[in-house]
Amino acid sequence: MASTTQEYQRGSFLIDPQDRERVFDAFRRWGYLQAHLDPLEQYLAPQPVAELDIQGDVADEARRYYCSTVAAEFMHIPEIAKREWIQQRLETEAQAADQQHILELLTRADLFEQVIQSRYLGTKRFSLEGVTALIPFLDQLLNDAAERGSEQVVIAMSHRGRLNVMVNTIGKSAADMFAKFEDVDPRSTLGGGDVKYHQGATGTFAGRNGQTINLHLVSNPSHLEAVDPVANGRVLAKQTRLGGQDKVLPVMIHGDAAFAGQGVLAETLNLASVTGYSVGGSIHIIANNLIGFTTEPYETNSSRFSTDIAKRLPIPVFHVNAEDPDAVLRIAKVAIEYRYTFHNDVVIDLIGYRRHGHSEVDDPTITQPVRYARIKEHPPLHEIYAKRLGVDNSKRVQEITTEIGEDQKRATRMKQRPVLRQLPAYWNNYQGGRFKPEYEVETGISADEVARISDKLASYPKDFHIHPKIKKLLEQRAEMGRGRRPFDYGMAEALAFGSLLVQGTPVRLSGQDSRRGTFNQRHSVLLDIENEDEFIPLNSIASGQASYDVYNSILSEAGVLGFEYGYSRDYPETLVLWEAQFGDFANGAQIIIDQFISSGEDKWGLLSGVVLLLPHGYEGQGPEHSSARIERYLQLAARDNMQICQPSTAAQYFHLLRRQALRPWRKPLVVFTPKSMLRHPDANSSVQDFSRPRFLNVLPDAQVSDPKRLLICTGKIGHELRVEREKRKDDSTAIIFIEQLYPWPEAELAAELQRYANAHEIVWVQEEPANMGALWFVVPRLKRIAGGREVLTVKRSAAASPATGSAKAHDMEQKTLIELAFGGGK
Repeated sequence: MASTTQEYQRGSFLIDPQDRERVFDAFRRWGYLQAHLDPLEQYLAPQPVAELDIQGDVADEARRYYCSTVAAEFMHIPEIAKREWIQQRLETEAQAADQQHILELLTRADLFEQVIQSRYLGTKRFSLEGVTALIPFLDQLLNDAAERGSEQVVIAMSHRGRLNVMVNTIGKSAADMFAKFEDVDPRSTLGGGDVKYHQGATGTFAGRNGQTINLHLVSNPSHLEAVDPVANGRVLAKQTRLGGQDKVLPVMIHGDAAFAGQGVLAETLNLASVTGYSVGGSIHIIANNLIGFTTEPYETNSSRFSTDIAKRLPIPVFHVNAEDPDAVLRIAKVAIEYRYTFHNDVVIDLIGYRRHGHSEVDDPTITQPVRYARIKEHPPLHEIYAKRLGVDNSKRVQEITTEIGEDQKRATRMKQRPVLRQLPAYWNNYQGGRFKPEYEVETGISADEVARISDKLASYPKDFHIHPKIKKLLEQRAEMGRGRRPFDYGMAEALAFGSLLVQGTPVRLSGQDSRRGTFNQRHSVLLDIENEDEFIPLNSIASGQASYDVYNSILSEAGVLGFEYGYSRDYPETLVLWEAQFGDFANGAQIIIDQFISSGEDKWGLLSGVVLLLPHGYEGQGPEHSSARIERYLQLAARDNMQICQPSTAAQYFHLLRRQALRPWRKPLVVFTPKSMLRHPDANSSVQDFSRPRFLNVLPDAQVSDPKRLLICTGKIGHELRVEREKRKDDSTAIIFIEQLYPWPEAELAAELQRYANAHEIVWVQEEPANMGALWFVVPRLKRIAGGREVLTVKRSAAASPATGSAKAHDMEQKTLIELAFGGGK
C-alpha cells in the first residue's frame, strides 16, 4: 500500500488517517488516557497509546473532543444507542455558557472559604478550594433538573466542601454557617448534636426560567460513603410518594480516595438496577483533590483513575479538569440529560486540588512538598477565570467579601443555634424522645379477622400450578386460621403483615433470600412450577389494601441496611424491615447501625422506625451462625433511642410487629428472631393469643404459682428450660421471659418478682458466654429490683468466639447450662 496514505499498524490494529470512523473510534476508546486533567500538571500526564499515534486533520479533530480538558469513558457500555448518544453530544462544539454567572458563583465559593480561613484560622472546615467548580456544576445540574419537572433533589456528600454547598447551593445564609464556628448556644446540644460539617440541610433552588426545586442535603457521619445507600433509600421513598423516578433526583458527591477505597460505595453502585432498589439513575460527582488526607493517588487505588470501580457497570464516566469551568458546565448538561434519557447512573470526575491540609490544621508541605509548592503559587479559580474572560472582577470581589464579613459579624450576635432543615409534613404525626404511656396502642385483632386474613393468605388462583410442598404448607396455614392448629412464627408474621395491610399500612421487607426466608419459614411469594409466574397472597387480601413489597437483596449488609434505613426516613407510614440471613451477619453493617440507626436521633434529631430481624440462637451451628450479638445493641442503647426485643412466641412476634407500625413513637426496632424455635410447639400460639390487647414486655409464668426459684431469661433458652422442667415434673421453679430488653421493663419485671415473693433464688440464664449476651446489662438491673434477694447467673464461660464449632460440644455445653439452671451445680 502506498506510503502516502500514512497508515500506521500497531499489532493487528490498522488505521487509515482518512478513515474518519475508525480514527474517531480509536479516540472514543482511548482518548481519555491523553486528556489534560490535572490543573497542576503533576499527575495524570497524557499516557502513550499506540492506537492514537495518528496524524492528520481527522485525528486533530478527534483529539479536540476526546483529549482536551474533558475525558470520556463510555465504550464499555454494550448498548450502541447509549454510545452513539454520548458521541453525538461530545463531537460537537460546546454551546456558549453564561460566563458571568459562572464567575459570580466561583467568586462566592472562593471568597466564602477565604473569609473563614481569615476569621477562624486553624479551625476544621474541609475547604472546597481547588474544586470550587463544583458550585457552578451543581447550579447547572439543579437548573436542568428543575426544567425537567423534578420536584426534589437529594444530595449526599462527605465533609469536603459541605459548608460551601450549604451556603452557595442549598441556600443557607453564611451567618448560619458562621454561627456553627461560633458554637452558639452549646447547652442546647449537651450530650448530643454533631459537628457542623456532618449536619443536614434543606432549601429551595430557583431555576433561571422560574422553576423551583426542593433540596435536601442528607446528614452524614465521618464514615465516608456510608451515606450513599441511605440517600438512595430516601430517594426511592420520595419517588414512591411523589409517583415517579423523574420526580426526585439523587446526587452524590464523593472524595477520590473514598470512591476507590470504600466498599459500601461498590455495594451502592451494585444496587443501581436491582429490582426494589433502583432510583432511575444517580449523579455521582467526585470532588477529586488527587490526594487522600496525606495519601498519594498511587496509594489510594490500583488504577489510573479513582473512578475505575464504576466501570463494573455499563455507565459513562466523564473526567473534567476542574479549572475549565466552561467544560465543567458542558459535562453537567450532558450528565443530567443522560440520566433523564436512560435512567442510569452517571459519574463525573472533577479533577482539581486541595489548597490547604486535610482539615486546615494540618501542614501538607510535610507530606506533599512539591504539590504544595505549586499550590502556593497557584491563584484561586475565580481569578484565573476572570483573567481568561478578560474582565476586572475586583469590585465584585470587594462587595462579596464585605457581604460575607457582615454575615460573620451577625453570627457573633446570635443567641440560638440556627435551624438548617425543615422536616416534611409526613413526620407531623410521629414522635421521638422518651417513651410516654399515651403512645401505647392495642395490637390484638378478633378471631374472625384472624380467620378472614388467614383464609386469603392460604389461597391462590385456581389455574396456578403450586409446588406440592407449598400446597401442604398453605393447607396447614388455613388450619391455623380456623383454630385447628397452633400458629408458628411464619404464619404469625404473615398475619401481622396482612392485618396491617388491610388497615392501610404498607410493608416493605428485604434481605438475603427474604422472599422465601432463610429457614424456609416465610414463602411470601408463590411460584407457578410450570412457568415461574409469581403470586403474592399478601397483596390479594382486600380491595383498597396497602402494598406489600418483599425483595431478595444483593449479597450486602451495609448497602442494603443503609438503603432500608433511608427508606424508613422518608416513608414513616410504612413498616420497613431488613432481615439478616443470620444475626451476626449484621456485623457487616455495623457502621450503619452505629452511625445512623442508634444515634441518628441524638445527633441530628432524625427519627426512624426501621426494623432489624436478626436470627439468633445457639443450636450447634458454629461461631458464625449462633449469636446476633445482643451485647452490642444493648451497649448502643440509651435515652430510649431504640427498642431491643426477643419475642418468645409466635403471637408475641405478631403483636410486636403491629406495635411497631401502629405506635406514633418512631424508634428503630431490633428483633432477635428464632431459628429452631420457628416451629417448636412450645413457641407456637393459639388463635386466642392474637386477640390479646398488646405485646407483653415481660412474659409471666402461668404454670407455677408458688416457686422457690425464679429463672429469668430471654429467647430460645427459656423454651428449653420449660421442656426440662416438664421432664423433671418440677413445680418449684418459675420461668420468666424478658421479651423487651430495652427500654428496660423495670415496672413489669418488678411486679413479677413481687408476685413471687417466696422465691429465694433469682437466676439469670443465658446461652451466650459470660462476656456476651445480655448478662452485663440485665444483672445490675435485676439486683436493683430483687428486694435484697441474691441474683445468680448461669452462662457459658467467657470466650473470644461466640460459640463452639462442634455440634457435640454444643450439646454437652447446653446440657450443662440447663442442669446448672435447675440447681444441679450445688
